[in-house]
Amino acid sequence: MAAPPQPRPALLLALLLALLCSLASADPRTSVAGQRCAEGAAVSGSTLADNFVPAMDDLNTNVSAHGFGTSAVGSGGPNTVFGLGQCLRDLSPVDCMLCFAEVRSLLPKCYPRVGGRLYLDGCFGRYANYSFFGEALDAAADAGDDVAVCGSSSAAAEGGRNYTGGAGPRAFGAAVRAALENVTADAAAPGSRGFGAGSAASGGATAFALAQCWESLNATACAQCLRAASGAVAACAPATEGRALFTGCYLRYSTRRFWNANATAGAGSGSSGNKGVVWILVGSFLGAFAVVLIISFLAWKKRILRRKNEWNSFIDMYGDGLSVRIAQSSLNFKYEEFRKATNYFDPSNKLGQGSYGAVYKAVLLDGKEVAVKRLFLNTRQWVDQFFNEVDLISQVRHKNLVKLLGCSMNGPESLLVYEYYFNKSLDLFLFDTSGRRNLTWDLRIDIIQGIAEGLSYLHEESETRIIHRDIKASNILLDDKLKPKITDFGLARAFGEDVTHLTTGVAGTLGYMAPEYIVHGHLTEKADVFSYGVLVLEIVTGKRCSSSNGSHGGQVLLTKVWKHYKDNTVEMIVDRSIYEDTIRDEAMHILQIGLLCTQANPDDRPTMGKVVELLRNHRNDLEIVLSDPPFLDVEAVENIKEGEHSRLLSTNSAPSLSGSSRSYLSGR
Repeated sequence: MAAPPQPRPALLLALLLALLCSLASADPRTSVAGQRCAEGAAVSGSTLADNFVPAMDDLNTNVSAHGFGTSAVGSGGPNTVFGLGQCLRDLSPVDCMLCFAEVRSLLPKCYPRVGGRLYLDGCFGRYANYSFFGEALDAAADAGDDVAVCGSSSAAAEGGRNYTGGAGPRAFGAAVRAALENVTADAAAPGSRGFGAGSAASGGATAFALAQCWESLNATACAQCLRAASGAVAACAPATEGRALFTGCYLRYSTRRFWNANATAGAGSGSSGNKGVVWILVGSFLGAFAVVLIISFLAWKKRILRRKNEWNSFIDMYGDGLSVRIAQSSLNFKYEEFRKATNYFDPSNKLGQGSYGAVYKAVLLDGKEVAVKRLFLNTRQWVDQFFNEVDLISQVRHKNLVKLLGCSMNGPESLLVYEYYFNKSLDLFLFDTSGRRNLTWDLRIDIIQGIAEGLSYLHEESETRIIHRDIKASNILLDDKLKPKITDFGLARAFGEDVTHLTTGVAGTLGYMAPEYIVHGHLTEKADVFSYGVLVLEIVTGKRCSSSNGSHGGQVLLTKVWKHYKDNTVEMIVDRSIYEDTIRDEAMHILQIGLLCTQANPDDRPTMGKVVELLRNHRNDLEIVLSDPPFLDVEAVENIKEGEHSRLLSTNSAPSLSGSSRSYLSGR
């Protein structure tokens, strides 16, 4: 196994020099000033996750290197992730890295919300599914997120510790306003990089203030933001502390100086000869080295301890049930074993992104290759998904289902371990524009058949009825013989024998979700049948069900397939790279099955057992009667926010539909 990565000498030297530049005691100021998560959850949480983690990684790299950074990962649709982060200008590079490491750890608590922002006293981080870091502020959109946070104690109650002579709350309020005015002017001045810090006195009272604009704002927008923030936070006086957490800027006042000293102050003065300078430098380097080690160690321990405490609290929710069964079963493995097997989660071993964690290739001591899913368990929802996946997939065994080899719950994050498949996922073959991974028609038929058999087993043959809820091309893995394996059971649900449907929150991937599930939250096996039907159309056509910008793609694909089916021109819609006249009849048959599975009324869709039977029978031996499939307006569905399903039901309205599906969903 490879040894743990060692600190680079150049990086260590940079950290030492950064510490030497500050004569005062540095403080990364990692106290949370405020956190706010957007109200709307992503319609496609798993797609958002594909972009969320790399966007946060890029942002962390940029901020650590420059003190400010932005990132954007995605193709421009509603699941593109835009990030912005900044350290306050009085922080040293080391303090900035320590502060933003805390942002990187805490900001994901907002996921899978479509946005979130986190203010620490030394740095800031934000992400959203739209570009928000233009130079002009969107006051209308962000007004509800701009807040002033006042301290709990009054300066008057603090007595002589904050005032000299007979100064009182009125004098302190005047000092606060003067200090805020001064730092606002300094931060908006050219060349200030949006930063200002200073103090002001009035009537024997002194107030200290700091202002920082994000570098994404120009001077005019910076001044505008700080003026609004100053007016809001000044009202906190006579409280001893006040903070304005605004879109584009941060403003704080206090009865004490709380920022770090100027990094260039007093360097090199007062030397008494070359020998003294040498000893001072040697002592400084040794002291700085010790400080770096201590701070890094404490920060690491704090992060590990917090993650373990969070995980233990989640474990307690499950009592002595599933968590104990896992711990005592053959599925339980040591965290360190898999950490080493992935070469300490080296990015070069990363295979992809799941709905709530990254997947890495790992090589065990015996040489066996496995896939390790590294889970980010910052919310109860993600923990539920972890236990749900372990519980369900450990109960099932089928040639077309991915096999769970084990899991680990004793580290700072939890791991799921699966069989490793060299060919990765189906989407890499279907939508490969280079043409290097093309699938023949016979292989596509085998894949369609295998997925159907796997779903039929989940719905009808396993001891527990299981609905997957997220059947799509990226959740179908291909082994070395290109046989399909259904994976990612984090969203799956188990059904009792006497249960006809579940009413649950919508989860899955837009474009694959059944209309009755999107609008009413009604979940049955027919939701998987619909997703399977969409996937069949993708496999035959080689086209994605959702377009690159996330709008109208599913509608376009269903519309095109339906039109060519009715016009008997299937040769125009089958993937051109594999179409031959000899497969025309079989292609028509497969498209019929795909369209049958995507019927508007779930009662008109076949069971997966019936689909398996239809695939095995020749086209001429059966008769399939189809009506118009549902053509959903994807943009309207994207606008359904959390909590709106009851409104849709009460008003008898639904996302825009066409054809026979409109009357079915609207209840008319």
